[in-house]
Amino acid sequence: MEDDLISSLTRQVKEEVIENYLQERRILELQIEDLHKQADQLLSCAHNTGRRLSRLAYLMIHPEMMSRLVNILKIPPSSFWSACMEAVFSRRVQFIRVRALTERARFRKLMIEAYSRLYRMMEIYRQKHESLRAECRAVNRNIEKFQKNFDLLTILSFLRTLDMQGLERKNVLGENFTPAEMASLDQKLYVRPVAFESLAVPEPLVLPRTEVMETILSNLAQEIYLKHKKQVRRLLS
Repeated sequence: MEDDLISSLTRQVKEEVIENYLQERRILELQIEDLHKQADQLLSCAHNTGRRLSRLAYLMIHPEMMSRLVNILKIPPSSFWSACMEAVFSRRVQFIRVRALTERARFRKLMIEAYSRLYRMMEIYRQKHESLRAECRAVNRNIEKFQKNFDLLTILSFLRTLDMQGLERKNVLGENFTPAEMASLDQKLYVRPVAFESLAVPEPLVLPRTEVMETILSNLAQEIYLKHKKQVRRLLS
């Protein structure tokens, strides 16, 4: 009788531990889910920033000039940003209006303003990127704390003592396990840390400030205007 009581109390304690485990795990799953939603939003911001880069590349007119810009901005090859450089400019960004006495001056102003808007967008993206990285570190700390708070071996051992009807009745971890799945139950219990790289958000470019780039862009605009005057006129019309 006494042994049955102790056994029953022990079982209740273990079931309470599992219940607490499931509650804490659900909170973690929601945090991880939110992290991925933030990553999706950040990727959208990256595409928005990339369109500003596509516009600047469009102003280069010729592949030679575009290659010069790639070198100046140190854009990594085969990267998200290099793909933006090569993408067809869709004009899905705000139109830039500039005024000047000559076409050459207008083109120069247009290029500098296009770079200025790219720089501002990239800085916004950088801040959001750093925030997401910090959020990922915080979630991983919570995961580490969660793993330390629960003895997964004890939980696993207890779950394996339950018969299949018991498992189905309790709907453990939100699903019913077959005998074959019981063998890999330890993998289902373990919550893996989130690798920041798995969120697949591109690293922001480190761009020089607009003031630093003005002379470089002015000289580039001058060269493009002299070599491709017809295309520049068509672009400005």
